[in-house]
Amino acid sequence: MTYAHDTDPKKSARAYGRGLSISSSSTAVLCRAVSGMRLERGKALLQDLLDQKRSLSGKYYTNTTRQVLNMVRSAESNAEIKGLDTEKLHIHASAHKGFTFYRPRGWKRRREKRKSTNLQVVLEAR
Repeated sequence: MTYAHDTDPKKSARAYGRGLSISSSSTAVLCRAVSGMRLERGKALLQDLLDQKRSLSGKYYTNTTRQVLNMVRSAESNAEIKGLDTEKLHIHASAHKGFTFYRPRGWKRRREKRKSTNLQVVLEAR
């Protein structure tokens, strides 16, 4: 598996979510907002979006925010296991279109198209 952001494995930690049932466009908006931030500041923004204290363009993106925050926390725990200093970590997040599948239905009913998103979070020490 390749990541969109290439870093030194000794100075970074990664987390990858595959096939998440969230919107790709709203995930891209959140990733753009969080990328480049320090870890604590990015987590605070995501938590404020969940608590509906702050918004991005008048939207809270609740379901997407929950998934992105889980990935950031997962990458943070990976960084702690590697022994990286969490105060110096910066977030790089990216969203990509995942697989599409059709939900099977009966002959007279139309089948539903389900989409998914792949989410990559990289925490890099600077």
